[in-house]
Amino acid sequence: MNNKDLIIEARQGEALADTTDATGELGKVYIESYGCQMNFSDSEIVASIMKQKGYSLTTDYNDADLILVNTCAIRDNAEKKVRNRLKTYNGIKKRKPDVVIGVLGCMAERLKSTLLEEEKLVDIVAGPDAYRDLPNLVDQVSEGKKAINVILSKDETYEEIEPVRLASNGVTAFITITRGCDNMCSFCVVPFTRGRERSRNPESIIREAKDLFAKGYREVTLLGQNVDSYLWYGGGLKKEFANLSEEEQGKSVRFAQLMEMVAKIDPLLRIRFSTSHPKDMTDEVLYTMAKYPNICNYIHLPFQSGSTTILEKMNRGYSRDWYKARISAIREIIPGCGISADIIAGFCSETEEDHLETLSLMDWVQYDFSYMFKYSERPKTMAERKFTDDVSEEDKTRRLEEIIKMQNKHSLLINKERIGKTYEVLIEGVSKRSEEHLFGRNSQNTVVVFPRQNFSAGDYVHVKVSECTSATLIGRVVDLEEIEA
Repeated sequence: MNNKDLIIEARQGEALADTTDATGELGKVYIESYGCQMNFSDSEIVASIMKQKGYSLTTDYNDADLILVNTCAIRDNAEKKVRNRLKTYNGIKKRKPDVVIGVLGCMAERLKSTLLEEEKLVDIVAGPDAYRDLPNLVDQVSEGKKAINVILSKDETYEEIEPVRLASNGVTAFITITRGCDNMCSFCVVPFTRGRERSRNPESIIREAKDLFAKGYREVTLLGQNVDSYLWYGGGLKKEFANLSEEEQGKSVRFAQLMEMVAKIDPLLRIRFSTSHPKDMTDEVLYTMAKYPNICNYIHLPFQSGSTTILEKMNRGYSRDWYKARISAIREIIPGCGISADIIAGFCSETEEDHLETLSLMDWVQYDFSYMFKYSERPKTMAERKFTDDVSEEDKTRRLEEIIKMQNKHSLLINKERIGKTYEVLIEGVSKRSEEHLFGRNSQNTVVVFPRQNFSAGDYVHVKVSECTSATLIGRVVDLEEIEA
């Protein structure tokens, strides 16, 4: 391979970071990421591993010797996008036969040899727990072999690897605290593509957070498929914890305790987390959030469906009433907390009555914003094996449109109620629409835009809101005297 560079192209509009200080003796690498925040965080781990082995980083896939696509298998549409992208890269391979193409992550684990042998789109397939093996897999390709490693681990957390912050604004960063998932939601493929849940050593998490703060970062998001079930004791697996005595259990670290440890690093370091599961969201977590001003007042709490019947079929582990009780606890313990959700339209056997229950729950909660999708059947899941995808595409589309319409209405209503209020905002960068404006987010995770003046990314400012859209607050920076007046 020739001299190269390695990047991550953030398909969700994140800025690119060009870190080209590696020697590049082994070649240039280009990484493209799709899907959830975990995938983008994983790409930063991959970048670190490859960089340590002597690769360098590039922002141009036409100039790459190694192209790695970090994939998502949550929805069929995501896989179609990746396949189309791989066809583009194979066009480059026709001009440059020595280019190596690899697929990483969830789609890689799910399709395995299909991508290598049947479709012949890639040279390397590496699952989420096989990133340390990537340099070896590249060597196998150079020897004329097809390379694959999709073995799932019970203990891999990459905890000692310092991620290369590729898609970073220098202000916010992700810290992965758990990997895998033990929740067998019937619609979800994650337990099959990412394996058993395991928690990362809290000492390594605190060390990473302190290092980020020292380098100028002012916000970290603690990541996991289900952060609320974080539990560290020895190996970190919950099954090991279950057999411990009460005295030994007292020495464990749960999510609320971990979050407190991170909050104590410095009052200027903001903490967010994602994703929570309603069945595991405890009052202890909520009281910890209320105790520390630098833990943001924002919770992403997916409910998926407002119908208890559908929730049971989804194997979510809670009912409509349980979910409402959790929302009530959030409102009571953390007044003004921003709440968002995931919602699925048209799950197997969903009736019109079930759909109306989803709309009524939305109307009761009034989410700041939501991630809303039509149900997409995924291979290997319980739903694919046991249920029939029997809601018509027409009904799925209509129901999703009704969900989106209601969410847009609530988002605008909530933001209008914020007009005239002042919020502390952490500046993340220049507004996409105007270089004369900066943007950041308030504690509730709402984007706030205001005149640039002499402020910079990483500064905290107080912004008084004067107008809004359904997604953005608009205002001006005010000083403390004006706030007190």
